[in-house]
Amino acid sequence: MNPLNSVSGSITTGVILAIVVIIVAVAVGASPGTFHEPGLVRWLHILSGITWIGLLYYFNLVQTPALAAAAADKGGPGGAGISKYVAPRALWWFRWGAVATWLTGAWYLLRGHSFLDALTLGHGFHEKYGMIIGIGAWLGTIMLFNVWVFIWPNQKKILGIVPASDEEKARSRKVAGTASRTNFVLSIPMLLCMASAFHGLPF
Repeated sequence: MNPLNSVSGSITTGVILAIVVIIVAVAVGASPGTFHEPGLVRWLHILSGITWIGLLYYFNLVQTPALAAAAADKGGPGGAGISKYVAPRALWWFRWGAVATWLTGAWYLLRGHSFLDALTLGHGFHEKYGMIIGIGAWLGTIMLFNVWVFIWPNQKKILGIVPASDEEKARSRKVAGTASRTNFVLSIPMLLCMASAFHGLPF
């Protein structure tokens, strides 16, 4: 059976290849060969963050405009297929990717003794790093809140997962859309902070 024919098989294959890379790096002396927890946590944080933010960008740049175009095309096939088969699956990975990203980010900061610095925006031992990573962490926390408090509960009504009247669905579209677009906007400075905490802002 081809592992690339399923999502779980593809994830498993990718993890196995990553382990092979580690083994080769240790064998040729490019890695000390000792367990490095911060490196593992950083890798998991990046993987989950790509899943979360990648889907956020998909929703805002592709799915939402496509559904609007489908609704405006009176003679077209409509967006029922996306709403029934694509959106629920994408939202599952989206919301749990958000949780995994936040948890691994908090784990990374705790492991590096920087959680309090981030929480207080640098009013600790590492002022510059704490301020930049802290802004990014707070933006990510706001985004996580939006996912679970505004986006997901309203998407359940829009997709018919929970019963809702047409009026409630219309209101839910507005709330979920605004929260999603807000997260899209916040993700831009958030990613700037995450990429710049160690390496400096690009100006």
